[in-house]
Amino acid sequence: MRKKILCLLLVLLCASIAIIFPPKQYKSEAMSTSAKGMCLIEQETGRIIYSKNENLKLSMASTTKVVTAITVIENCDNLDEKFVVNNESIGVEGTSIYLRKGEEVSVKDLLYGLMLRSGNDSAVALACHVGGSVEKFAKMMNDTAKKVGANNSNFTNPHGLDDKNHYTTAYDLAKISAYALGNDTFKEIVSTKSHIIPATNKSDKRYLTNKNKLLTSLDGCCGVKTGFTSRAGRCLVSSAERDGMTIVCVVLNCGPMFEESASMINSAFENYKKVKLIDKNIAIEDEKIGNKEYKQLYMYPEEDFDIVLSQNELDEIKIEYNFNGNKAEINSVVGEIKIFLKKDLIKTIKLITMNKIDKMIEADLL
Repeated sequence: MRKKILCLLLVLLCASIAIIFPPKQYKSEAMSTSAKGMCLIEQETGRIIYSKNENLKLSMASTTKVVTAITVIENCDNLDEKFVVNNESIGVEGTSIYLRKGEEVSVKDLLYGLMLRSGNDSAVALACHVGGSVEKFAKMMNDTAKKVGANNSNFTNPHGLDDKNHYTTAYDLAKISAYALGNDTFKEIVSTKSHIIPATNKSDKRYLTNKNKLLTSLDGCCGVKTGFTSRAGRCLVSSAERDGMTIVCVVLNCGPMFEESASMINSAFENYKKVKLIDKNIAIEDEKIGNKEYKQLYMYPEEDFDIVLSQNELDEIKIEYNFNGNKAEINSVVGEIKIFLKKDLIKTIKLITMNKIDKMIEADLL
């Protein structure tokens, strides 16, 4: 059956998009950054908005702890569980919450120590508790990365201290961070400005302040993690949410990491919007059944589809609704929706029947 574009739906779609975007013409400024590697994406759709050397393998210092935290959260049944930290976590090099031998602390408090204070001792204590050892936990971290499609990374430790075999890319780290932000516990921790770890059997209260300055200076900031070593330079994963869209920005080896990240995030919000192109809850009714009653054929898209678009890209979206076959049971695939940006096919979605049909014929749609 020949292809048809549902013009009416496309007109309505464009009208709704015009409401989302004011009529002024947006101009995306060219992004310049001193970062050795950079990637800025929209969290839900994963679309890359700005990038520079995004696939270059680099050291990432304590931004490693994004992977550590989400791996712990997903592999620990009870975050409020308290346990005695192991001796290996005492006196770890670098930043620390100063755990003491024989100290009993909850998993969740150690996660705050990990992400706010960047405690390397917290990282080792969590790794050994959840994975059994640093080495076994590193394998779990790599499994987490592979699960989200971060295939150009390798983790050998939970804290990010320099190791030639410990590396990531700006794109990989952006994907992992976007995934982690989908977890409510992770998002709650990394967006927290300060936290108090209650007194333990070995220590008085610990007062933690988040090192991420953007939490108090960038509109909508909701995380994520700072990092620095001599090898990695200054590194930052940052995120902000405005009007239902969440931006994730990764800069690796970037001197003015806060300033440049804020500038790029603000630019992304100014120049891009998230648009729902396909809504699976809206039935498509424009094909008729070939019988005397002319019953309506009801179909629905198999899934939603949201996309992040610049103002200039709006006119370059094309949607085709393709139908095939002449008989179908309920919940049968009878066609597909194809979405193009310029001439590139960016998404194909199945069309599913809501009712049984005996014969399907072409009909004028307008």
